[in-house]
This record gives sequence, structure tokens and C-alpha cells, in this order.
Amino acid sequence: MNKPLRRIALFCGLLVLTLLIRDNWLQYVQADELKEDEHNRRVAIERYASPRGDIIVDGKAITGHATTEGDFKYKRTYKDGAMWAPVTGYVSQAFGATQLESIDDGILTGNDDRLFFRNTLDMITGKKREGGNVVTTLNGAAQKAAYDGLKKQGAKGAVVAIEPSTGKILSMASYPSYDPTVIAGSNDAAGEAWNKLQKKNNPDDPMLNRALREVYPPGSTFKVVTAAAALEHGKYDSADEKTDSPLPWTMPGTSTELKNEGNIPCENATLREALRVSCNTVFGKLGYDLGNDKMLETAKKFGFTEEQFVPVRSSASVFSDGMNDSQVALSSIGQFNTAATPLQMAMVTSAIANNGTLMKPYMVDELQGPGLDTVEKTDPEEMSEPLSADNAQILQSMMETVVEDGTGTNAKIDGVKVGGKTGTAQHGVDNSENPYAWFISYAKADDGSSPVAVAVVIEDENAVRDDISGGGLAAPIAKNVMEAVIDSKK
Repeated sequence: MNKPLRRIALFCGLLVLTLLIRDNWLQYVQADELKEDEHNRRVAIERYASPRGDIIVDGKAITGHATTEGDFKYKRTYKDGAMWAPVTGYVSQAFGATQLESIDDGILTGNDDRLFFRNTLDMITGKKREGGNVVTTLNGAAQKAAYDGLKKQGAKGAVVAIEPSTGKILSMASYPSYDPTVIAGSNDAAGEAWNKLQKKNNPDDPMLNRALREVYPPGSTFKVVTAAAALEHGKYDSADEKTDSPLPWTMPGTSTELKNEGNIPCENATLREALRVSCNTVFGKLGYDLGNDKMLETAKKFGFTEEQFVPVRSSASVFSDGMNDSQVALSSIGQFNTAATPLQMAMVTSAIANNGTLMKPYMVDELQGPGLDTVEKTDPEEMSEPLSADNAQILQSMMETVVEDGTGTNAKIDGVKVGGKTGTAQHGVDNSENPYAWFISYAKADDGSSPVAVAVVIEDENAVRDDISGGGLAAPIAKNVMEAVIDSKK
């Protein structure tokens, strides 16, 4: 080869090498950056070029798809979208995705790395890529009972139901809600619907998942945590031992008496009687006697102070450290700055119903590939042991007295043992706003196991203040959810 040809060959070789380097740089080094670039429409076009897999409840899809015009061929649809929105979240051509639609997007679109071999085989055979499914732990009947109950009440609120023995979430409802279908597209109608749902334009904030993201003062429902702390730390050994609870009782470091609601028998009441009639003085003094450290220790074992992931993130519930004596007393009856998500209070109830063992809550049972093969299976996982089995059974007997002959009689179910606790939580500066109505409960099977534990909270801004109570507003919803779970197991 003569000299000019060698130079041309060398130059061409350098050009090819440069192209290879550039190509590899783009494909490997800059791949993620280019993929996430907001101006790169190819990723979005490919994302909506085929139908997504489905989110499954009771073996049936609660999601679907529809064809659209333009670059994006398919968009997501939802069945009973408003009822299921706190579970599914949304996926939108214009506004992205949230909750299960976001967390499990790779499975639903078929792009998950765990589907590599399946996708490679499909590419070889020329088969179009398909999405997999997300199989939830949810119980359709329980979810309907929860959502319908909240809707009938017409106030803001939330419900969470858990299977105590496994941690499976059976229901997670929030009201008011929204239909994710209306924002799934990228047209003007979707944009208008989106704007109407934003909190700045809609003070009811329908896109807020109140079951996971809103923290409320738990009021008297927190007294079961205080009772658990008293039993676990040896303050009292039984439900029927009289407590050291004077009436009136002045909170330490203050001249303020802690008041009870009405003229109820709280002086030196037993734990059972104090929970039955909901004595502030008994449980406030119990919290003070135990002290901040022991109360905080017990609250943490139930899940307070940490975010939960189910796998959707839930806000951390609050029980503070470094409080003075009167603040500890108020916190121990669910006031001061104690705050809890509905999920958190369902977890508390679940642990008590499960003889003291708290199972980690979760709502995805299984991830499936396009061929319905199992990609990932969730195994129940023990989270903590807030109280011993013996003490849990003592607390169960106390909560069952509340439903049988106390403030929770509206949760009674014929032929079923039910335990519960009402709560009417103060709200606003100097308790100026309508209180929140709470009810926590569990149902027992004949063998002593519990198929369901429930937490319900209602925030009714328009109700007559004196008509607001956990037993009146929240307990009937909890009863319906428990009955739905029990009936579904027959």
C-alpha cells in the first residue's frame, strides 16, 4: 500500500474509532442523563407505545388502558378510580406517576431489569413487549365498605385495615378522593382536571392520601399505647387492679387540673374501667408516672417516630422526646403534639390483636411477569414486639369491654368478639376547631386469631361540635369494614 492510501486508511480508522467512542459514550456514560432529559420525547413515546400491566385486587384488574391519538398510543384507565386512588396513585402522560404506579413502574411497563431474559426472548421472536402485574393484598369488599362509609359521612377522613397475623393491608381509603383516569392523558381536558385537583384550587385537597400522609392528634385512641407501656413496664399487672389516680389531678409543674369528659368514675379506677369510660386523669397520670423515656420507648416499638414504607411512603407519627412532666401527661392521652397517621393507629391495633407482635405492613403481595410468572413475592416480616402475649391479652380484654359496655358499642358485631377504642381528638388553637373523631378496633375469630384490625379517622368541619365522637362517626365505618373482611373469609 502506498503512502497516500495508508494515510487515508489511518484517517478512516480514526474516524471509525471516534464514532465508536462517541457511540459508547452516549449509550453507556450519558444514557441515564439523556433518558431523563425533559426534552427527550422518545422515552415517553416508548413508555406509552404498549399497554401497561395491571394492578390486581382479588384476582381482578382495577386498572386498564385506552388508545389515544398523537405520539402516545395508550393511556391508563382505572375502575372505581376514586375508591382505589390511595392504593394505585396515578400514571399520567403529562404529569408523571405516583405510588404503586411509580414504585412498580418497571414491572408494569415491562422494562424492569428482572424481565431481561423474557424481553430478550420476545425481541428474538418478534413479540411485542408486555407489562407485568402488581398483585395487591387489598380486599375489595373491605375497601368498598371503607370508601362508601367515608363518602356517606361526607367529611374528610381515612380508613386503614390490616391483617394482624401477616401485616397485609386489606383496605386503605381516603376521602375526598379523585379519579386518576381524568388526568391520565396529555390533552387540554387532562390539564384542566389536574388544575382543579390542586390544593391551591381545591381546599379539600383530594389528591392527599390521608391514610398515609396526614398526621392527626390521635386523642384517646393513644390511651391503648399508654396502657401497653404501663403493663410492659410493670406499673400494673392486671386490668382490674385499682390505679393510683386521684380526682381532681393537677398536672405536675402547673396549676391546671386535667379534666375528664363529664362526670365519669375515674378516681382510682382500674385500667379496664378507665379505658371503658376513657379517663384522661388515669392515663395522663400513668404517662407522667412512667416518664418520657418509657413512653417514648413503647411508642417507638409500635412504629412511632419513623416513616413506614408499604411500599408507598407513610409520614412518621410523632411522640416527642425532651418533654416536661405536664407535656408527657398530655401526650399520653393523645394531645399536646402527639400525632399519628391512620396507618400508624391500625398498626397499634394490629399488634395488640396479634398477641403483642407487630408485623410489618405491606400492600403488594406479588409482582408478576407478562406471563404471570412470579418475579417477586412478599413474605410476612416481624417488625417488633411492643408487648408480651400476656399483656396483649390483658389489653385485648380491656378493649373488648369498651365495645361490649363502653364508648364503642356501635362497633358490636353479632357472634363476633370485637375490641376497640374511641377517640375525640382536640383540634385547633385552644381546641377552637371541630375535633377529629377516631375509632380503632379488631375482630376475633373463634380460635382467638384476628382477621382484621382497623383505624378510622373523621375530620368533619361542618358537624355540630357536640355530635362529634369516635363512637358515633367512626365506629360504624370500622364495623362495616370488619364485617366485610369476615364475610369474605366464609
